[in-house]
Amino acid sequence: MPARLAVRVHRGSVIRICNNGRLTAKLRPNEQPSMHNLIFALLQAAQVAPEESGQSGDLLSPNGGLMFWTLVTFVILLIILGRLVFPKITAAVEAREKALEEAIEGAKRDREEAARALAEQQRQIEAARAEAQKIIVEGRQIGDNLRAQMIEETHQQQQQMLERARSEIEREKEDAIAELRREAIELAIAGASKVIEKNLDDQSNRKIVESFLSSIPPAEKKRG
Repeated sequence: MPARLAVRVHRGSVIRICNNGRLTAKLRPNEQPSMHNLIFALLQAAQVAPEESGQSGDLLSPNGGLMFWTLVTFVILLIILGRLVFPKITAAVEAREKALEEAIEGAKRDREEAARALAEQQRQIEAARAEAQKIIVEGRQIGDNLRAQMIEETHQQQQQMLERARSEIEREKEDAIAELRREAIELAIAGASKVIEKNLDDQSNRKIVESFLSSIPPAEKKRG
């Protein structure tokens, strides 16, 4: 009979490995060995098999069983890595790549948004500068208009004052002429009364004197 190697996997469960490469398992009822326990059992069997078969276990000497179980273990490890580890690594790498892409896209969006904000700020600055220039020009125009208006109003006030002064002078002149005329009439009446020794103070005689004085030229009136 071929030699057998029994390896305890978990409590009452045992995996038997024969030297001819056959694998038998005795499990507890309703129990399945885990993948980790199975791999551990295979590795332990690959390590102990040379000793049970009377071989030295030197790595440099050819050993078919050791090579077989090493290959089996390697394949199982590849399967486990392919099903459990590699997907997680791939998912982590993809998630990292996605995060980097999102970060790059976010940075690009932020840069574009910053560029738009800078352009908008520049536009607002230019608009404010143009508005300020417009206000300055309008202020100058308003100042010039006010100055011209004040000059015009001052000129009009001067003209009005001159007109009032002329009117006042003319009125005073007329009043003076009228006063001189009254005095001349009084003097004429008084002189005539003395000459003809008659009182010419009645209304008819006064009209005669006024008619006479009106017929005298202005130069003669001034001399008189």
